[in-house]
Amino acid sequence: MRFQLLGPLSITDGGETVVLHPSKPANLLAALLLNAGSIVSVDYLQRMVWGDEQPATARAALQTCVLRLRRLFAKHEVVDTPIEAVPGGYRITAGGRSLDLVEFRERVRRTQEPGLSAESAMGALQGALALWQTGVLANVRSEAIHRDEVPRLLEERLRVVERLCDLRLELGLCGPALVDLWSVTRAHPDHGRFREQLIEALYRTGRQTEALAEYRGFKAYLADGLGVGPSAALQRLELSILRGEDLGPASEPPALAGLPAAAPAAPAPVPDPPGLPPVPWFTGRAEAVATLRRRLTAAVDGPGTPVAELVCGGPGIGKTALAQQVAHLVRDDFPGGRTLVPMAAPDGSPRAAAEVVDEIAARLGTPDAGSGPRALLILDDVVDAAQARDVLAAVPGHGVLLTSRLGLAGLVATHGVRVHRLGPLAGAEARELLTAVLGAERVADEPSGAEELAAVCGHHPLALVIAAARLGTRPALRLGDCARWLAEEPLGRLSLTGHPRMSVVELFDAALDRLDPDLAAAYVALSALDAPGWHAADGAAVLGLPAAECEALLERLADAGLVEDGPPGPYHPHPLLRLHARLVAARAGEDEAAAGAGTSGGAGAPSGVGAFSRAGAAGAAGQAGQPGRTGPPSQSGPPGPSGQPGQGSRVGHAPQSGPAGRSAQSGPTGFANSPSQPSRSTQSNRTSQPRQKV
Repeated sequence: MRFQLLGPLSITDGGETVVLHPSKPANLLAALLLNAGSIVSVDYLQRMVWGDEQPATARAALQTCVLRLRRLFAKHEVVDTPIEAVPGGYRITAGGRSLDLVEFRERVRRTQEPGLSAESAMGALQGALALWQTGVLANVRSEAIHRDEVPRLLEERLRVVERLCDLRLELGLCGPALVDLWSVTRAHPDHGRFREQLIEALYRTGRQTEALAEYRGFKAYLADGLGVGPSAALQRLELSILRGEDLGPASEPPALAGLPAAAPAAPAPVPDPPGLPPVPWFTGRAEAVATLRRRLTAAVDGPGTPVAELVCGGPGIGKTALAQQVAHLVRDDFPGGRTLVPMAAPDGSPRAAAEVVDEIAARLGTPDAGSGPRALLILDDVVDAAQARDVLAAVPGHGVLLTSRLGLAGLVATHGVRVHRLGPLAGAEARELLTAVLGAERVADEPSGAEELAAVCGHHPLALVIAAARLGTRPALRLGDCARWLAEEPLGRLSLTGHPRMSVVELFDAALDRLDPDLAAAYVALSALDAPGWHAADGAAVLGLPAAECEALLERLADAGLVEDGPPGPYHPHPLLRLHARLVAARAGEDEAAAGAGTSGGAGAPSGVGAFSRAGAAGAAGQAGQPGRTGPPSQSGPPGPSGQPGQGSRVGHAPQSGPAGRSAQSGPTGFANSPSQPSRSTQSNRTSQPRQKV
C-alpha cells in the first residue's frame, strides 16, 4: 500500500486508489505524512487538525482520530506504515515505496550524487516531477496545512522545475525547456529566475524579438507592481541580446555547481525512468485490465517489433484512463519507464510522426529499445492509421498502448495490433465508480438512487464522474434527487463550471467537429429516427440514399466510435450521443431560421451526401424539438437536501411531451428520448469556439 500526498490525499495498492473524504482523521494523516519519520508533537497535530482555535476536548479527540486512522489502515491492509505513539507525540514511518513525497525527495537527492552526468540528473528530475498531480491535498480541509505546509511543498517542486530547466539549457534542449517555462512564468510572474531562463531559451532558439519583448514586459511589471528593476543577471542578458552576442555554453546549474565531473571512462548511471501515476477513481474494466497486463508482460522478453495494443471506443468512454492505469500496474516489467504522448494537436488534427518521435526520444533518451531499457509508450488519441504506423516503425522493441476513437483496422492487418473496444460500464462497474468517488456508505444508503443516477448517465464513465463530482460537493444531496434533476437536462447539466474538459456537450462537439462534414451531417440527420437502433434501410429513408451507401456511412460512424454493433443487427448510438445529435440538429434549424434560409440550401451546397446536410439537420430539428418548453432551461442547481427541487428546477413535474407529441418515455438508460438543450453557461462558452457547421 502506498500513500499519495502530491495530489489529493489517497491510498493505493497499484490497482485501486482510495481518495480520502475530507475529515479530521484525513487532516491528521496529512500532518503525520508531511513529517514522515519524525516525532510530531501533539500541539502541532492539534493545530493542523483544528486550526489555531481548538476545542477544549482537542487532546481526547486527537486520540479518537488516531484510533479511526488505525481502523482505516486495518481495513485497507496498511501494515508497512504504522502510527506509533511515542513520548511527546506520534510518528509514522514511510519510505519511498510507501509515500510519494519521500520518493520525490529521494529522486531529487540522487541528482546531487558525485559523478552524475547532466543527462542522468535530468532524467531523475523528470521522474521526480512525474509523481505530482494537480490539486495538492485538495481533499484536506485544514486551513493550517494549506497555509503552513502546502506552500512549502509547492516551493520544493518549483526548485526542481528550475533545476530541470537549467539542465535542459545546459544540454541545448531549449525547446523542451520552453514548454515548461511558458507555463511557470505565467503561474509565478514574480519568479525572476524562471523569467531569466525563458528569455535565455528564446534567444538561444533564434527568437531575439520575443526575448526582448519578454524582458521589457517583465521590467514593466516589476516597476509598476513592486517599484524595483530587473536583477543584474537579467540586465546583463538583455545587453547581450541587444548586441547579438553568442552566449556560449550555458553555465552549470547553480544547484549542481561544485560537483565533480563524471569520469570519462565510467558509464553514466541510468536515470530513473519516467513514470505515470495511477488514475484517480479508476474502477471496473477488470477483464480489459487483466488481458492487457497479460499480453504486455508476456511479450516483454520477445524480440522484434513493438507489442502494440489498441484501446478504442467513443468519446469519454475511458480509453486513456484504462491505458494509464494498466501502464502503472505493469511498471516493474518496463524498466525504461512509461510515458504518455498525445498524438493529436489541441485542434484535433494529427501531430506529425517526426514530432512525436522527437518527443519520445527527449523523454526516454532514445526511441529505440535496442539502445536502452524497454519502455511502455502510450500513444494517446491516434487520429489515423498512417500516423501510428510511422511512429511504431520508429520505436522498435518497446511496448505500445494506443488509444483512439477509431477502430484502426488497417493496423490490425499490417502490424498485428490487438483491439480492445470499450463501451459503457456495466451496472456493477458504474456502482463501483460512484462508490469510489462518493464513498461506500453514501451509495449503500441509497442503492436505488445510485442505479437511477447511473441510468441517467447511460453508464458513461465521464458522465458518471461529472455527476459524482457534483454530488461530492453537496454531501446532503440525495442521489435520487440529483438523478431526477439531471434527467431533465442531461447534456446541459453534465458539466463542471470552469472545467471545459469536464463537459459532455463540449466533448461530443469536439468529436463531431473531427468528422468529415457530410458524415457529421448524416449522423445528425439519423438522430431523427426514434428506434433504439438504426438499420441501413431505416437510415436510407431519412438520408435519401441507397441502403448500401447508408450502410457504408453507418460503418464509418461505427469506426469513429459514435455508434456500436452493426450488421447483421442494428447500429446503436449511446443515448447521450443521440441527444447530442438532436441538439446539433436543433442548432442547425435555429441557424437556418435566423438566416431566413427557407430555400434549397444556398449557392455552393455540396452534391451527393452533402445535399441532405441541411435538409437532414433541419428535419432532425423538427422531429427533435424542445418538449413543452418556451424558454431556455433553468439555470438552477440540483434540488436541495430535503428532496425538494432547488429554485427553478423541475424535479417531480409531469413527463414532458416527446417527439411527435408523444409522452417522452424513459428508455433503457433511464432518460427520455427527447433532446436536451445545454444550460446558458454551456452555450455561451461555445460561442467563442470555432464549430463546424453541420
